[in-house]
Amino acid sequence: MSEADLRAYYDRKRPLGAWSIAIGLVIGLVLAAVSPPAGLAFFTGTVCGVGNALLAMRGNERLLDHRSAAAFVFSSMLRIAVFGIVPVVFAVHGSVWSMPAYFAGFFTPLGLYAVFVRRAVRMR
Repeated sequence: MSEADLRAYYDRKRPLGAWSIAIGLVIGLVLAAVSPPAGLAFFTGTVCGVGNALLAMRGNERLLDHRSAAAFVFSSMLRIAVFGIVPVVFAVHGSVWSMPAYFAGFFTPLGLYAVFVRRAVRMR
């Protein structure tokens, strides 16, 4: 990986959290007008998705640096367990329909990152 590629990666990674939270807040507020648990689930999913995306990116970076597949797999399993419990809590204490809202929010940062990458590829 070249220095320019690494710089471009960090330039895409930096605004991911702020943009995702802003989008999650707006959509969460719109959903909350219709269903407060769904709005909260969407926003919580977005926050968890940002955390997951940043932790996954950090895990990938560490994997490139240290080549420790065991540590990478362990951290991935921990992320799946932690972020997989949250929508179940929403389903148990709220509506079952809050789970799709959570997962939509959870994958918002991933979709946003894909948009960032697509834009960067088009600019080349």
